[in-house]
Amino acid sequence: MVATPIGNLADISLRALYMLQFADILACEDTRHTQALLHAYGIDRSHTPMLAVHQHNEVECAQQVQELLGLGLRVAYVSDAGTPAISDPGARLVATLRAAHFPVVPLPGACSVTAALSVAGIAPGTTQQGAFVFAGFLPQKTSERTAAIEALVSEVRTVVLLEAPHRIESLATALALLNDRLITVGRELTKQFEEIATLQAKDFASWLEQDGHRLLGEFTLVLHPTSAPDTPPNLRVLKLLLDQLPLKTAVKLAAQLTGEPRNSLYALALSLKAGAGSKDLISG
Repeated sequence: MVATPIGNLADISLRALYMLQFADILACEDTRHTQALLHAYGIDRSHTPMLAVHQHNEVECAQQVQELLGLGLRVAYVSDAGTPAISDPGARLVATLRAAHFPVVPLPGACSVTAALSVAGIAPGTTQQGAFVFAGFLPQKTSERTAAIEALVSEVRTVVLLEAPHRIESLATALALLNDRLITVGRELTKQFEEIATLQAKDFASWLEQDGHRLLGEFTLVLHPTSAPDTPPNLRVLKLLLDQLPLKTAVKLAAQLTGEPRNSLYALALSLKAGAGSKDLISG
């Protein structure tokens, strides 16, 4: 399992270059992408075919890889970027091969998760120092995503999330539920237009709006740890009001009671409405 760069082509190990060049068979998530990667390093594998192993054929191809290993051949697997089987194809392949008692060897390399954690500036002495939860990509369905974010309210440890550009705005709106919890945003890590910023969760959506370019690229988010798993006061107030009043009225009163901006409370109410599915919320 060979890790490849997540952006900057210089982030490749000598061990990975050796394996990409001399493995008997090169299996990859996308043959065209891998061909371009090999060309960048001056590696010519035109004499040997590459095997496409992606999320749609991984189970079937795992059997093929197993047969190749049974013949004594060395197979190197790469996904499009980063480490295979980490929010990328490869896990089913590994499970099949290990079940068949074939050795599976990791070749570590660039990783957006550890890269983002290294620049988040989470000071020693915080909650469960050094511990973090890798949540990866949250569910795409609005109600499931809202439920997942509500669960993060009581998660005191550091949490790492991944997100694609076409869903980052909706995620930023939903993360307003975390109120003043700090988030370190890593956009386009290791690439030419890399951007890193630390801000409060309630300000994430407006930060994105300040520059249209911020909606481009892949995102790695680090939710900083919190020592208090209590529900934020504005969330408690808003939930109580939404149980009794239409959405707009509840938001107006919550803004008066908590002093929070009406726009952020409205976004929070919409997230709660999408996740709750109750008659009271829908009627708002």
